[in-house]
Amino acid sequence: MEEKVEGMLQVGEYTEENIRTLDWKEHIRRRPGMYIGKLGDGSHSDDGIYVLLKEAMDNSIDEYMMGFGKTIEVTVADGKVLVRDHGRGVPLGKVVDISSKMNTGGKYDSKAFKKSVGLNGVGIKAVNALSSFFRISSFREGEVKTVEFERGYIIKDSPITKTEEDNGTLIEFIPDDTIFKGYFYQKEYIEPLLKNYVFLNSGLIIIFNGKKFHSRNGLVDLLNENMTTESLYPIIHLKGDDIEMVLTHSNQYGEEYYSFVNGQHTTQGGTHLTAFREAVTKTIKEYYAKNFDYADIRSGMIGAISIKVEEPVFESQTKTKLGSKDIGPDGPSVGKFIGDFVKRELDNFLHINRDISETLLQKIQDSEKERKAIAGVTKLARERAKKANLHNKKLRDCRVHLNDPKGKGLEESSIFITEGDSASGSITKSRDVNTQAVFSLRGKPLNSYGLTKKVVYENEEFNLLQSALNIEDGIEALRYNKVIVATDADVDGMHIRLLLITFFLQFFPDLIKKGHVYILQTPLFRVRNKKETIYCYSDDERIKAIDKLAPNPEITRFKGLGEISPDEFKYFIGRDMRLEQVSLRKNDLVKELLEFYMGKNTMERQNFIIDNLVIEEDVA
Repeated sequence: MEEKVEGMLQVGEYTEENIRTLDWKEHIRRRPGMYIGKLGDGSHSDDGIYVLLKEAMDNSIDEYMMGFGKTIEVTVADGKVLVRDHGRGVPLGKVVDISSKMNTGGKYDSKAFKKSVGLNGVGIKAVNALSSFFRISSFREGEVKTVEFERGYIIKDSPITKTEEDNGTLIEFIPDDTIFKGYFYQKEYIEPLLKNYVFLNSGLIIIFNGKKFHSRNGLVDLLNENMTTESLYPIIHLKGDDIEMVLTHSNQYGEEYYSFVNGQHTTQGGTHLTAFREAVTKTIKEYYAKNFDYADIRSGMIGAISIKVEEPVFESQTKTKLGSKDIGPDGPSVGKFIGDFVKRELDNFLHINRDISETLLQKIQDSEKERKAIAGVTKLARERAKKANLHNKKLRDCRVHLNDPKGKGLEESSIFITEGDSASGSITKSRDVNTQAVFSLRGKPLNSYGLTKKVVYENEEFNLLQSALNIEDGIEALRYNKVIVATDADVDGMHIRLLLITFFLQFFPDLIKKGHVYILQTPLFRVRNKKETIYCYSDDERIKAIDKLAPNPEITRFKGLGEISPDEFKYFIGRDMRLEQVSLRKNDLVKELLEFYMGKNTMERQNFIIDNLVIEEDVA
């Protein structure tokens, strides 16, 4: 064993002094990812500040599911969050314990909370520990108990007093800005979260900053809210004890699903979604008594499944993927429960609604016809992709996938799609080789609007890109969590962005809907003097930098990514890189959107460009 060197611990030394026990708040603050996933600043829907809101909401939703409290008020302003429900209220003598003692809660007793969201007594404690200010007030039978915390430490424990407030619980918190640096809440991420709650709980009313959300038609409303293509037939809506499902088809490529357990949006699916997809395709195939390929049945399918499970097992604290195999301790397996329901109810529905079953049959036959028409091209394209020596010519992969071809490192990985040798070379030399891959385009991609999926295999660029992403059979096998389009901030670069987004919208819309596609923001200017360099992403930032570094700083206008040296590029694709997420909203009907921007309506588009033209002054 080596000796100590200048006060350092001896290599391999392991004594009682190495053993520490962290209290609950210290552990959460040191390892926040274990409890809320990634941190972030609020610029993405899965950032930690929205998880804190969700954890605070889940307790109120559980009260509603148990039959207490029809209205929940949510206020978010100036970085502070308030959630007020009108349920039973936390027992007054347990307010401190419920918010600051791990593994403490009322949901371990399945009689009180049979099928709730938060079962492990952690969520609200994580909110407390990760907030610079946290207050909980419980109103119960004319009395109120309030406790205030700072980063998990009690700063005020008020005695029980009289109140005229309705029963319920009020939670107020301010996320800790030393953990969520520069955070800000965006309503476009909060509203979908709250809408999902009302879609899954018909009759629930949520008032967000004065705006009312409620739903009468459950998952039908959810599908109508999220669909960006027209359905080919009215949405099929089936409900039973502890299960609800909706289903339709459109002419979009790929599949699109939304899954929920006990009101929790399982964005990564799980055992229930797998069972749902299998049961639906099997039932439809058996109904028509034809040897349809499952892929033809699922092509263009849009659906949602919501089930309630006793003591659900999720694969992480953030509850994004269900791992439960059984509905409950004494119940059937998740697969059998869903399979039996779908087989009985969907089969009956198709027999009764012959007009819908005929439309569905036509859709499946059309998908089958198209698949067979490109079968030969597909086979040749797959062989061509393998022979293209992808990892050397087009794709410079990251180690997380080179070492793990099955892609278990999805959450950490990203791929830059760039154009030209100079740009791709700079990014390749600057990237984190462990988690960042680079795919190099050759020239401008084809405008794929109005073309069939045959073009994906006939066009070499699209074929190799599809192979690199591993999305031929759907995005379940996607190899990268972030697909980042990195092009020059000029007219040609913007055109390439549009062509790539058109390709994804046409053939892989779920890639965008699930939030995987981003645009890399790179600086337009570099302003520097002998002491400091400032990179600016807009004219406003350039003007502020000039004022800061006056007099007479050197100003450089970057014309393209290739002009940025690898030494500089590492600042723009590191941990703090600026990404703009490509998203689809309810009003963004894909067909109309693509027709306007990428179709042949030349004069209409020309007038739009003229009306919205902005002339930018060049800066030497």
